[in-house]
Amino acid sequence: MAWKTLDDMDLEGKRVLVRVDINVPVVDGMVTDSTRIRRLKPTVRDIFAAGGKPMLLSHFGRPAGERRANLSLQQLIPTLERAFEAPVVFAADCIGPAAEAAANALAPGQVLLLENTRFHGEETKNDPDLAKAMARLGEVYCNDAFSAAHRAHSSTEALARLLPACVGRLMQVELEALEAALGDPRRPVTAVVGGAKVSSKLELLSNLITRVDNLIIGGGMANTFLAAKGFPIGISLAERLMMDTANEIMQRATELGCTIVLPSDIVVAHKLDSDAPYETLPADQCPDDAMILDAGPDSIDRITKVFEDSRTLIWNGPLGAFEVEPFDTATNAAALKAAALTRAGQLTSVAGGGDTVSALNASGAGNDFSYISTAGGAFLEWMEGKTLPGVAALNDAA
Repeated sequence: MAWKTLDDMDLEGKRVLVRVDINVPVVDGMVTDSTRIRRLKPTVRDIFAAGGKPMLLSHFGRPAGERRANLSLQQLIPTLERAFEAPVVFAADCIGPAAEAAANALAPGQVLLLENTRFHGEETKNDPDLAKAMARLGEVYCNDAFSAAHRAHSSTEALARLLPACVGRLMQVELEALEAALGDPRRPVTAVVGGAKVSSKLELLSNLITRVDNLIIGGGMANTFLAAKGFPIGISLAERLMMDTANEIMQRATELGCTIVLPSDIVVAHKLDSDAPYETLPADQCPDDAMILDAGPDSIDRITKVFEDSRTLIWNGPLGAFEVEPFDTATNAAALKAAALTRAGQLTSVAGGGDTVSALNASGAGNDFSYISTAGGAFLEWMEGKTLPGVAALNDAA
């Protein structure tokens, strides 16, 4: 990758426009999860250490170009000050005379928080004039918002082309992890893809079979593939109209030398309930009135064996209905095995996606993965092989 990091920039005495994602949950004016804010501390710390002055740009909610008090970033100041252990000064706009005056008056050791970029409707249109107005505030641009890198907005794409540009520490770690997973990975490479719908991950599956050695399919998505193979799936969640597509993916994977791993045994019940009676059956013996809710012990053994033989793992989506015990068994067992192999240095493991993060954290395996992305849409688009505008702009700038 061509992008530059903070280490490549001369920041002494410079005003650094840092695009961050502090679109955090707020209830009654209080931040309920400050994870995204706390993860920005290394970037702010290193800008200070290099003699720079950090000025934060971020969106918050979807104000659609309207100024809305409940979507003002000002309410985040106490949380930001605790996280950064530094005073935070607020500017009531992200462009214009007031913002420029605040930027020029910023003292060493202070952080400037600029108002919600989406109070300007032009932001989401990647308007060049808005980007130029933002650029007048700073001397260096730093993007630390990988979670917004899949959007071509004024503050993520156009602005990166107007100033000397680099990535922040959070985005640097994310991009390095993703490069290690799919850019130039240690092989064999295995991907786990779960979730409900083939249709929502068609591009993902189509890209992965060209790039990985093993593709493990779980969750409701696996039911569609089992049905495509002619197996009965009872009343299981599935997309029967996608069976031809599933067959095409399996045929293409065979041609490319990618091994697709589907459940060999299944855990079935008549309803999704923790108190419901359940049983484990071969994958081709689901009763007509039952639903497949998890992969069975033989499937777990096969999956963990694939993990043992792999050197890189990419994970998106659970293997079963993990929200309800005991149908979280396969997801938990596989996650803990991946975590153990990662701790032992045998596996590079990268995971992302909302359900994935929840499932891995619930299993207790999350802290031992090489990297867990909270970027959501950007992580998925990267896995699909798409060019992310925010990253492409940084590469071009470099």
